[in-house]
Amino acid sequence: MLSFFTFVKDIKSIRKALLLSCLLFVIGAVVGWVATSSLEKLLVQQLEGLSEISGNLRDTSNPQWNFFVFIFLNNAIKGVVIIFLGALFGILPAIFLFINGAVIGYLIHLSALQGQDLFDLIVKGLLPHGIIEIPAIIIACAFGLHFGGKVISSLFRSTDRKEERSADWSAFMRQTLTASIWTVILLFVAAIIESTITFSLLS
Repeated sequence: MLSFFTFVKDIKSIRKALLLSCLLFVIGAVVGWVATSSLEKLLVQQLEGLSEISGNLRDTSNPQWNFFVFIFLNNAIKGVVIIFLGALFGILPAIFLFINGAVIGYLIHLSALQGQDLFDLIVKGLLPHGIIEIPAIIIACAFGLHFGGKVISSLFRSTDRKEERSADWSAFMRQTLTASIWTVILLFVAAIIESTITFSLLS
């Protein structure tokens, strides 16, 4: 039930939600790149908060370990919670994807305007861990969006027999358990990379 192949099979079963998840992230990134003044204030607050936390962690006696703990717990908790918050009609996973995409788009655009080396930012700062972290978050949100879709479908569909609906929901909750565990595993690996390789490349 918890094998990686089962996880991959489950992902294939929610292709539409996964495509929507990718689309929302990309739209967020594009909107972040061309951020308006009102959106820019929100994104700047996000980045300033992250910068403050980063500075505090760098001042500790063991910054790499503290970076790992913070990154892993922050991402893992959000990654799992966002799956189940999808039950609220998929609204929160959609917002989460949009904001995360917007922050990345805004950060890259801001760095370009400031004349910073985008190669260092993308290849050294984002790619090593982002190649695992971003897909993991997108997949988690896809399950959240699918969760919301199932809730909406259940509200407006009364023709199915009770036994069929029960079996369908039982199978989906098994999928969410598998997705939660593999999301945590993938984000654990991403946190190790970010707190070691990315940390060293940007130091």
